[in-house]
Amino acid sequence: MSKMSKDDIQGAITDAIQAAIDYVDSDIAPQRERAQRYFDGAVDLEHEDGRSKVVSTKVRDVVRGAKPSLMRVFMSNDKFVEFTPKGPEDVANAEQATAYTHWVFNKSNGYTVLSNAIHDALVKKVGMAKVWWNEETIAKTYTYENLSDEEMQVLVSKDGVDVVEHSQEVEIEVDESGFQVERNTHSMVISHKFDEGEMVIEGIPPEEFFIDGAAKSIDDAYIVCHRTEKRAGDLVAMGYSEEVIDGLSSTDDSTISGEEEKILRFGESVDTTDGLANDPSMRTIIVTEAYMRIDVEGDGIPTLHKFLCGGTGYEVLDMEPWDKVPFADFHVDPEPHAFYGRSLAELVINDQDTTTSVLRGILDNVALVNTPRLEVNEDMVEMDDVLNNEIGAIIRSEQIGSVNPLTVPFVAGSTLPALQYLDMLVEEKTGITKMSMGLNPDMLQNTSATAAALTAQAGAGQVEVMARNLAEGTKRLFQLMLHVAVKNSPDEQMMRLNGQFVPVDPSVWDIEMDMEINVGLGTGQEDVKAAALMQTFQTQQQIWQTYGPSNGLVSMTQMRNTLADSLALSGFKNADRYYAPMNPQTEQQLMAQIQQQEAQAAAQAGQQGDPMAQALIQAEQIKAQAKLQGDQMRMQGKMQGDQIKMQSNMQVKAAEMQSDQGKELAELQLKYRELQQGDDLSRDQMNQDLLIEAARILGQYGTAVDVERVRVMQATPRMGNA
Repeated sequence: MSKMSKDDIQGAITDAIQAAIDYVDSDIAPQRERAQRYFDGAVDLEHEDGRSKVVSTKVRDVVRGAKPSLMRVFMSNDKFVEFTPKGPEDVANAEQATAYTHWVFNKSNGYTVLSNAIHDALVKKVGMAKVWWNEETIAKTYTYENLSDEEMQVLVSKDGVDVVEHSQEVEIEVDESGFQVERNTHSMVISHKFDEGEMVIEGIPPEEFFIDGAAKSIDDAYIVCHRTEKRAGDLVAMGYSEEVIDGLSSTDDSTISGEEEKILRFGESVDTTDGLANDPSMRTIIVTEAYMRIDVEGDGIPTLHKFLCGGTGYEVLDMEPWDKVPFADFHVDPEPHAFYGRSLAELVINDQDTTTSVLRGILDNVALVNTPRLEVNEDMVEMDDVLNNEIGAIIRSEQIGSVNPLTVPFVAGSTLPALQYLDMLVEEKTGITKMSMGLNPDMLQNTSATAAALTAQAGAGQVEVMARNLAEGTKRLFQLMLHVAVKNSPDEQMMRLNGQFVPVDPSVWDIEMDMEINVGLGTGQEDVKAAALMQTFQTQQQIWQTYGPSNGLVSMTQMRNTLADSLALSGFKNADRYYAPMNPQTEQQLMAQIQQQEAQAAAQAGQQGDPMAQALIQAEQIKAQAKLQGDQMRMQGKMQGDQIKMQSNMQVKAAEMQSDQGKELAELQLKYRELQQGDDLSRDQMNQDLLIEAARILGQYGTAVDVERVRVMQATPRMGNA
C-alpha cells in the first residue's frame, strides 16, 4: 500500500465526518429533541378547543428528582476519585495526582461541568465533557531607560523579546585615569511574548458531538467529532492565514444539523448566521475537530490522528498524530454493545402523555359540573341573558322551567386513584420516589419503619446503578486529566497537600495509574451509613486503647479518615476545618513527641516518689544491668574459647614442626599476646558501653545506675577461667 495523498486524506475525513453526522441526525437527534420538548412541558397530544390544555410535567419532575441525589454522590466527597499506586514507590505520586486533579477540577468549574453532563445524560441520552491543554501566547510590554550596552544585549537576547521602540544617547565621561570615554545609554520599549498553558475542562452540548454509528465506545470509534461555530477572527488568532479563512464557507442554517436542539435550548430568537455582515472578522464558520483512525502511511495499520477542519466542506486546516481522544461520556442507562443508551426522560415520556390525558379529563369534568350546559326553550327566554355567563346574572323568561341545567355526573373522584397508579408506575421505572425526595410524610406515618426502609432501599438501588454508570464517565474524565497533566505539565510547582506544601511534578507520574471511584456516599440511607461509620470509629478506638499505637491494624490517619467521611455524609466537605490534616509522616512525628512526653512524665513521677514509677525505673535498671552482664559473659566466654583454641593450636604446631619450632612458637605467642590485648580492648569497650547505658537511664528516668556494683560482678571469676 502506498502513502495516502493529501486529496485521499481530505476525501476520507470528509466522508467519515458526514457519515457520523448523518447517523446522529437521523437516529439520535429526533429522540433528543422529543425528550427536550417533554422536559420543557410539551406533549404530542392534540387538544380540542374549549377543553383543558393542561400538561403533566412528569419528565421534568423525574429528572429534577434524580439529579440532586446523583450530584450528592460525587460532590459530597472532597475526593470522589482516588488514584491508587501500583507499588510502594508510587504511593506519594498517587496521593499527589489525586489532590492535583481535584484541584484542577474545582478550579475549572468542575461542578458546572459535571452538573451539565449529568443533566444531559438524564434528558439527552449522553453527557459529554472535554479535557485539553490550552496554550496561548501572552504578550506584555515593558519600558526601560538608561540601559548600558551590556544590559541592552542581555535584554534583547531573551527568547520572545521584540523591540518596539529604541533610542540611544552618547554620554562623555571621565574615567579614573582622566581620559574621556563615551558611554552609550539606551531607552527601550519591548514586547515579551511567552507561552502560557493550563488544563481546561469543558462541557459539550450533545448536538455538537458526533460519533460513527458502529462505535461501542469512544476508544474503539472510527471517528469522533466535535463541531462548533467560530468567528473568522478567532481562526486568524489561532494562526491561520486570512486567505485560507476567506476560502471557507460561512455558516448556513439550512446545512447545519442540530439547529432544532439549539432552538429548543435558546429559543426561536437564536441567530447562528452572519449577524455582523459589515465586519468580516465576525463571520461565523463551522469548525470540526475530528479524531480519526486512518492509515496515512499506507502500512496497513490505522493510527489515531487529530484533524481540524473548516467550513461546510470540512476542509483540512491541520492534522497531526494523536494519542488519546479527549472526550468523556456519561450515561445513566447504557445500551450493551452500543454507544448511545437511553435517557431517564425516555422512560417516562409515554407516562407524561397518559397522565396529561387523565388530568385533562378530570379538569374537564370538574368544569362541566361547576358550569353545566343548559337546556333552553328559546321561545320563552331572552337568549342574551342565557349567553351571559356572569355570576349572579338573571335570566328573563316567560315561564318557569324554560331553562334547565343538564346534569353531569362527577367522576373526578373515582379517577384520582388512576393518577396515583400512574405515579407508582413511574416510581417503579425510575426509582425516584416521593419518599426519596422527602415529599411524602404521610407514607412514613402510615407505614412501618421496616417497610418504609425497604421501599426507600429499592428506589435507592436504581439511583445507585445510575450513579455507578455515571462514575465510569467520571473515571474517564480524571484519566484524561492525568494524561494531559503528565504530557503538558509545566515545571515543578508547590502545592498544598494534607496541610503541607510539597513540590509537585506531574511529568514523573505513571500515566497508566489505577484509580478508585468513591461513590458510596450520598445515595440514600444516610442514617444507616452514619451509624456504620460511628460503629467503625468506636471499634477503632477500642483497638487503639487495647493494643496501643503500634497495634498494626488501626492508625491515627485511618481514624481521621473515618471522622472525615462522617462529616462528608452530613454535608460538611471541608474536614480540615474540624480535624487537623493527618498522614503517615505527620503521624510518626506526633507519636515520637508523645513518647518523649511520656518518658519525661515518668521521670518526673519517679523523682516525686511515685511507687509505680519507681517500680518501672527499677525494672528498667535491672533490665539494663542484666543486658550488660549478659554481654560481658558472652564476651568472656568467647575469649576463653579463643584462648583454649589458640593453646591447642600451639601444641599441635609444636608437635608437627620440630625443625622450625622456635619460629612457629614465636608467631603463636605473638598472636596470643594480640588476643590478650584484644581482651583488654573489649573490656574497655564494655566499660564504655556500661557508662553510656547508665547515662541513658539517668536521662530518661532520672535515676542513677550502680556502675561500681556492675563492675565488681564483671570482675568475678567465671567457671573455667583461671
